[in-house]
Amino acid sequence: MARLRSILLLSITGFLFATATLAQDVQPSTPPANAPAIAAIPDPNATPGDLEARGDDLRLEKRYLDAIDFYNAALKKHPTALLWNKEGIAYLQLQGHEKQAGKCFDHAIKLDKLAAEGYNNRGYVEQAEKHWDKAIKYYTKAIKLKPEDAVFYYNMGSSYFGKHDYKTAAQEYKTAFALDPQIFIRVSRIGVMVQATSPEDRAAFSFMVARMYAQAGDVEHSIEYLRKAMENGYKQINQVYTDREFATLRTDKRFEELMAQRPPAIP
Repeated sequence: MARLRSILLLSITGFLFATATLAQDVQPSTPPANAPAIAAIPDPNATPGDLEARGDDLRLEKRYLDAIDFYNAALKKHPTALLWNKEGIAYLQLQGHEKQAGKCFDHAIKLDKLAAEGYNNRGYVEQAEKHWDKAIKYYTKAIKLKPEDAVFYYNMGSSYFGKHDYKTAAQEYKTAFALDPQIFIRVSRIGVMVQATSPEDRAAFSFMVARMYAQAGDVEHSIEYLRKAMENGYKQINQVYTDREFATLRTDKRFEELMAQRPPAIP
């Protein structure tokens, strides 16, 4: 079965606005609309690969408990780090099962200590529970093993953001952005944005991203995030007139229109 890299974003109530991402290797096919649910009972004679594939499809259908059953059946036949990672992700998607997910990722790391994805996913569990420093340690290990992966730096930035260490968070986000200029776009399009601890956090995050896009010459997305910053009540919005990163943006008509319009903060 072809293994394709994808990013899975999860919604966890009360977690950080800058959502962390989990690493996995396979993206199942989309089921047909209104397809009837089929009884999900693992076939004891099925191969580990078939059980894994069925688990992938069930997880895509949001039948997470059934997916876990199939992953468990596959693990009994042929335990791999990838399978443990997938089962951990399924537990996280159930919400409220962080401990079970953490155990799965621990098994994944034990089986493959050189797989960066396991450390990244384990860090996500710590981040979901707002254990920022523990999450950062896991992300650091993931980055050491795979320094070219923008997702890991993005997640690291999310943990620093949770600690309100905006300066360090910005550095990590900049590294992620340098490795993958589409990282913020992909996150917003694929994932479910999680409620921040406060509108101030959402505003600060949006302004930070707007500055990155402005510096990269991406006017369209810089304007988009400036608007979000204002809608979340960013109080230092006039920095756009003094920060050198916005120098080119200030010459654009769209910027003039946005600042003249001044979208009010949304309660």
